[in-house]
Amino acid sequence: MSASMHWNRGSRLVLAGVLFAAAVPARPQQPSPSAKDLAQRVDRHYNQLHSLQAGFTETFEGLGMNRTESGTLLLLKPGRMKWNYTSPPGKIFLIDGNYAWSYIQGDSQVQRISTKELDDLRSPLRFLLGRTKLEKELESLKLDTGPGDRFTLTGVPEGLEKRVERVTLIVTADGAINSMEIEETDGALTRFIFTGERPNAPIPAQDFRFTPPPGVPVVNMLPPV
Repeated sequence: MSASMHWNRGSRLVLAGVLFAAAVPARPQQPSPSAKDLAQRVDRHYNQLHSLQAGFTETFEGLGMNRTESGTLLLLKPGRMKWNYTSPPGKIFLIDGNYAWSYIQGDSQVQRISTKELDDLRSPLRFLLGRTKLEKELESLKLDTGPGDRFTLTGVPEGLEKRVERVTLIVTADGAINSMEIEETDGALTRFIFTGERPNAPIPAQDFRFTPPPGVPVVNMLPPV
């Protein structure tokens, strides 16, 4: 199952340099943070923001499929989120605070569901720019070293335990999320890589209002069983 809207089932001068490095006294190595410390850095990094814009690349592997999509992610307090896909063009997933909307250009209907009943792999990112704590969003949180000077935080998103095996965030030392990887219980793997983060980007509230195309009906989807 992909991260698309599926209601019932509910992101990675050598010599001179060596001589220079040898000539400069080594800096004291900073102690590695604990999972709690790094989670709190993520909270501080995002919860102080009013809005956020970033590019994303989304890949899905599983169920005999391998797909890559991309676009722009917009977040705005309180609780608004928009995934505007440029590949494929015309695909949109939007949370306006009350409802989640999903539509792909050319589809015969628009799908809508209450955010209280939402079961979607992109929804855990709603905690960004919020008041909740990462430790509460991801249960059994674990810390490990990541690529470069980054870290990984792994846990299970609250409320998605039956569907999601784990969520792994690759995080910088100051709390910025570079990517998110989601492994589902059926083995499917979805990755989001985020680039060009723009904190407090000027995003109008009307960007989070979805108007169905003329003649396309809105279907209220049932919550997952």
